[in-house]
Amino acid sequence: MSKKRGLSLDEKREKMLQIFYDSQDFFLLKELEKSGPKKGVISQSVKDVIQSLVDDDLVFKDKIGTSVYFWSLPSTAGNQLRNVNSRLESDLKSSKKRHAELVELCNALKKGREDSDERDEALADLKAIELKYNELKDEMAQYADNDPAAFEAMKKAIEVAHTAANRWTDNIFTVRQWCSNNFPQAKEQLENLYNEIGITEDFDYIEMTPAPLSSVID
Repeated sequence: MSKKRGLSLDEKREKMLQIFYDSQDFFLLKELEKSGPKKGVISQSVKDVIQSLVDDDLVFKDKIGTSVYFWSLPSTAGNQLRNVNSRLESDLKSSKKRHAELVELCNALKKGREDSDERDEALADLKAIELKYNELKDEMAQYADNDPAAFEAMKKAIEVAHTAANRWTDNIFTVRQWCSNNFPQAKEQLENLYNEIGITEDFDYIEMTPAPLSSVID
């Protein structure tokens, strides 16, 4: 035996609205939760269904004292449908107006673009120019490394790196001097440590000899 299908949200809304229309009375939520199952709407879903009807202005609610009452009249649905119909008609009118404007604009843009030998020739020339432009653009990209602006930026980056390297060299010399002054008895161990990490006797500041521009461009 097949399982009975549950009600959809729209069906639940119709069932709950029918409760209001049949009685044309005011209800507390707990009363609606008791009446819902009689219409096939389980009590646990009544609150959400009623709230969806309130959101759509099909059911109204008001607080009287400490209680919240819900009500709806058959005329409410009619007014709501009339409002929706009026809004849709307004939207349709606006859409038709916009469509007419776009058709007029499209026709205006077509003027002067009718197929002709002159237009075909102009389009062919345009395509050829675009292809040549792309070729030149690709060719320029191959010489980007020789661009004077790129060379100048590279030169400045080298200067920054050179300054930073010598600053660290200066810091290393300062640390070595501090260690020699504070740990004279560990001179030999310190020298071995320096050698292990690459700070040998020839360790010194870096001298930067600028390369000639021609060597970079070549």
